[in-house]
Amino acid sequence: MRNLHRKNRNQKGFNLIELMIVIAIIALLIGVGVPAWTYMVQSGNETSAIKSLDTLRTLQSQYAGKNSGNFGTFKDLVEKVGLDSKFADGDTPVVNGYIFEMEIIPKSTGAPASYRIYATPQIESGVQTTGSRSFFMSSGTSTVKFKDGKTKDINEDSDSI
Repeated sequence: MRNLHRKNRNQKGFNLIELMIVIAIIALLIGVGVPAWTYMVQSGNETSAIKSLDTLRTLQSQYAGKNSGNFGTFKDLVEKVGLDSKFADGDTPVVNGYIFEMEIIPKSTGAPASYRIYATPQIESGVQTTGSRSFFMSSGTSTVKFKDGKTKDINEDSDSI
């Protein structure tokens, strides 16, 4: 029996307590890191959506200047004024976790053409959330508007960024 205890004392490696402490520390780091990482991704996606809306405003102005005051769809903007090809995927492209939708209102007698663009998060809640705010911009606003949540009832009365 004495030889068995000596044999165990001379073994190299970790004992069970040391291993459990290391696992607890790793679990603690993961518990703190995942929410922080989620927030950083969400914040980056929201910033990207705002920047994309600002770019769309500029490109719509360029397009209207070349097309008698008419505004273009995503496809028109990609083909004619150099919008990023990520927006060429149909009427509702998904870019950096946000779904973009555009409404074009053509000219009528007494009213100029106009547009509205919505950016809503693709996934609003959970670990893989892409954003918590929805954004709006139109030809009649000079700033990007926002509302908390995945909503399409954003308008000119919403909060500005």
